[in-house]
Amino acid sequence: MNQTPLTAAGAERLKKELQELKTVRRPTVIEAIAVARDHGDLKENAEYHAAREEQGFIEGRIKELESAISNSQIIDVTKLNANGRVVFGSTVDLFDVDTEEEVSYQIVGDIEADINENRIAISSPIARALIGKEEGEEVVVEAPAGSKEYVISAVHYV
Repeated sequence: MNQTPLTAAGAERLKKELQELKTVRRPTVIEAIAVARDHGDLKENAEYHAAREEQGFIEGRIKELESAISNSQIIDVTKLNANGRVVFGSTVDLFDVDTEEEVSYQIVGDIEADINENRIAISSPIARALIGKEEGEEVVVEAPAGSKEYVISAVHYV
């Protein structure tokens, strides 16, 4: 079975979410289903159907997280000796040549990616273009929206 990479911090976040789902959200939705059942006819009971839908989402997410955690290879970037190269788990400061703006991304596993937190998936076009490069190198990213040109300002292993 193929193992997917996961950062140590990402693994902790996923384990915390899994614990929350199992100990807080699952019991809450089970209680909501029981209360809705007490209201009578289940065919026309919107509260019951909403609670059952929420239960399906929670159970699906629990299975997804358990699978991701058990099939992952946890990589602690702080213990890697990458010699200044961009590797999985590293945080990369980039200078956008077109807009002259600075942006910083951490390269993480697919399941832990969150663009709002500047964590990009290893499978993304930007991450694939950055892997193996060093500080000061110019990188051209071929994305669906077109080419973007960056200069790597710094590489951090935190």
